[in-house]
Amino acid sequence: MKDWAFTTTIEEMEAATNSLLETAQKVGADTWQQRVKNQTPHCGFGESGTCCRICSMGPCRITKKAPRGICGCDVHGIVGRNFLMFTAGGAATHSDHGREICHTLYQTKPDGNYTVKDPEKLIRIAKEWGVETEGKDIYDLAHEIAEMALLEYGKPFGTQRFLKRAPEHTQKLWHDAEIEPRAIDREVSQSLHMSHMGCSSLPEALVRQALRAGLSDGWGGSMAGTEFSDVLFGTPKPIDTEANIGVMEKDNVNIVVHGHDPSLSEMIVYYANDPEMIAYAKSMGAKGITVSGVCCTSNEVAMRHGIPMAGNYLNQENVVLTGACEAIVVDVQCIFPALGPLSKCFHTKFITTSPIARIPDSEFIRFSSATAGDNAKAIVKMAIENFKNRKPELVNIPNLKQKARVGYSVEAIVKVLDGVANSQVDEFGTTKPLLECVTSGVLRGAVAMVGCNNPKVRPDSAHIGLMKKMLENDIIVITTGCAAQAAAKAGLMDPEKAKEYCGAGLKRVCELAGIPPVLHMGSCVDISRMMILAAELSKDSGIPISQLPVVGCAPEWMSEKAVSIGNYVVATGIETFLGVDPYVKGSSEICELLTGEHGVKDWVEAKYVVDTDIESLGDKMIACIEAKRAALGI
Repeated sequence: MKDWAFTTTIEEMEAATNSLLETAQKVGADTWQQRVKNQTPHCGFGESGTCCRICSMGPCRITKKAPRGICGCDVHGIVGRNFLMFTAGGAATHSDHGREICHTLYQTKPDGNYTVKDPEKLIRIAKEWGVETEGKDIYDLAHEIAEMALLEYGKPFGTQRFLKRAPEHTQKLWHDAEIEPRAIDREVSQSLHMSHMGCSSLPEALVRQALRAGLSDGWGGSMAGTEFSDVLFGTPKPIDTEANIGVMEKDNVNIVVHGHDPSLSEMIVYYANDPEMIAYAKSMGAKGITVSGVCCTSNEVAMRHGIPMAGNYLNQENVVLTGACEAIVVDVQCIFPALGPLSKCFHTKFITTSPIARIPDSEFIRFSSATAGDNAKAIVKMAIENFKNRKPELVNIPNLKQKARVGYSVEAIVKVLDGVANSQVDEFGTTKPLLECVTSGVLRGAVAMVGCNNPKVRPDSAHIGLMKKMLENDIIVITTGCAAQAAAKAGLMDPEKAKEYCGAGLKRVCELAGIPPVLHMGSCVDISRMMILAAELSKDSGIPISQLPVVGCAPEWMSEKAVSIGNYVVATGIETFLGVDPYVKGSSEICELLTGEHGVKDWVEAKYVVDTDIESLGDKMIACIEAKRAALGI
């Protein structure tokens, strides 16, 4: 076992959190650690997916005494409907994020709040969609493409445009399995219709629609969110930043952005760097302004501006507990309602900005693309004016901080690796150098590590432990979302430190390419980047995605979005490993469909593997990669 002396350990992170919990006790604040104790033990029927509350004849729960609900639905239909409804919620959430980005693209103008930062990518997408670009004003083109993208949500005929990016083999699998997604909203709506009382209770039909709804997210709404965010805010390139709670600065006004939609955070970053605002902060007694982030909003601004990452999902209360947070500004998704009462124990302003995420005990400033500049400026000013209300005796910023190199979009990965092998790189480049590393044995394969934190797993331990295990075995890790922030906080994205913990082959690749062994691909919506990368690897190699030595993993997942993501990753042909049970163990038929050798494996050539023993989960991931290599004869 290697010595991980250069990285931040789980124990050090826990010690820092414990020091903040002491402050919470002083002020009588409620935290998630206590709420977990209050909610334990969890409902066994809920955890196994065997309770049904979709009509008012119940709720019904399946037991030996009552093997069917009042309507006669058995346990397999109930578990399947619950799984489908979970997927629909996640697909709706990520896709609605994408819809907002498309609306923002439609609002762009040369002198507006939002402009086109990557016109080349816009033109590339337009050509892909068969739109004439020659001689067309870039903003006219942006509005045209935005409208086409918005029509993907509700068009009456056809399938999703981005599906054509998948290899022909994958497209045929989807067609034959009848899971090609049509309009994005149609798949979400049909999922809810199918799971309504008196509709589908056949496990196979429910699982097929769950895959279809997931695909409408991953190859539809999420992909739109990612691609058009790049057009609006710039396609990420490698950039150096810092991570962990120590990025907050005691003498500065601290503004923390949290959530998932980059439209808000982009404007906050802009105005926090405005010389007028910095001067105003100094006039209020601060030395400057520090913007840092939590969750995926943090990933968005980190990979485009180098904004430091204060933490991930289960760290959101910690930033307030430092006593040095002037404002925590949120948009949508993964926001604790607990931030309202917690902020009132300190001087922190808890500012909500979206009508989709209205939360008690917050100050609501409605954010829109039309008023974005004024909204952001008002928020930054409010935070500055709050600096004087700090209570110095409550200020405690743990001294934990690591360097991180982030921003590896597909374009950036291709450019970096292709640039090592070739003196000239074309417009998009090729994944062949990465493939050559794998086929030669220098790299054994790749893991796409994604997902949230979950109190059912020691926070960050599964992410970090599995990543270390992969690196030691010459398996490169690409990561997004809270998993990415776990890696950054631990130091696994520091190119100099982290390479020392890799096997010889991976270390050599990192040195030649100047990359860390864990590549930050963005926020959780950016898992769509991983699908594009897998598709390009398949096309460049002629090998179906399902046969590539690549696996997906979500060891600490917790949200509906994660179930949607899991479904589209599996449906794309990537074996996916989970460290938290997906609430289906009450049905042997649903479990067999999702994790057996028949069922989804027959339809899309991949399946789920569930193991709550993280060490065992890692062994299974490595064994899967090695089996794929052996099957290919490499």
